[in-house]
Amino acid sequence: MKAIALTTYGGPDVLREVDLPTPEAGPGEVRIRVHAAAVNPTDAMLRTGVYAARTTDVPPPYVPGMDAAGVIDQLGPGADGRMSVGQRVVALVVPTGPRGAYAEHVVVPAESVVPAPAGTDHAEASTLLMNAATARLALDTLALPEGATVAVTGATGAVGGYAVELAKADGLTVVADAAPHDRDLVRGFGADHVVDRGTDVAARIRKLAPDGVPGLVDGSDQREEAVPAVADGGALVALRGWQGPAERGVTVIPVIVASVRTDTALLDTLRLQAEQGVLSLRVAKVLPASDAAEAHRLLEAGGLRGRLVLDFS
Repeated sequence: MKAIALTTYGGPDVLREVDLPTPEAGPGEVRIRVHAAAVNPTDAMLRTGVYAARTTDVPPPYVPGMDAAGVIDQLGPGADGRMSVGQRVVALVVPTGPRGAYAEHVVVPAESVVPAPAGTDHAEASTLLMNAATARLALDTLALPEGATVAVTGATGAVGGYAVELAKADGLTVVADAAPHDRDLVRGFGADHVVDRGTDVAARIRKLAPDGVPGLVDGSDQREEAVPAVADGGALVALRGWQGPAERGVTVIPVIVASVRTDTALLDTLRLQAEQGVLSLRVAKVLPASDAAEAHRLLEAGGLRGRLVLDFS
């Protein structure tokens, strides 16, 4: 099968098209013929070696990709009876060596697979699970009561945008950041208040909430810069492993989306919310899989409003 892989860590050009054996679905697993794979910042972190310590016992090649959309073409023994061969699905993939979403076929636990949202194409569907599940996990970790205020940094990004939409669906008041030209976009997600993004975002949030907000989802990874926005004794959810420290009794809680990779109920709820229009599926650009290096260059250049998607059709 065709896959996009790396054998050494580095810049976008380490991504190469390779031919790998087509995997077989084992007990409790599903094989998906991938048609689209979203490109996420986590993929670039794998490519540059940020996660190298996790793969010391796994030989290369390494296939990135955590978001796959396609069609089931094989069910392993004992795989969940919810699904059938030929069904359109999406999967949350945790790359392990050659098992990543940047490939014509990927094998994953059946619990990590749910139907593709009705009315979507493969590219749109591929942008859902990893980022929406991260946002859901962040909000569930904060566990704010209905009517409370949550702040979201990086609100124009995939995780940040989903965090705003899910928070509004939860009945929270949302303060989000945006550049001036993105204010309407973030308001469209449902943000109640939009402040200018940047290093002074905490001070701007404090102008709206003088005592600070009880919870903050740090989608732009501002870490210490965002902490002053949080109320004494409140919590900040970090998405890239930062653990603090923070002052005034503020708790920093790192979350890892892999922890919900087999939470089928959570994943299927996100699928339903995409169908209902609660979650907006945003595709910035679709590129041929062979252009994966270019996709990573575009990702690192920034300024995207939506996800890049690799086409494996």
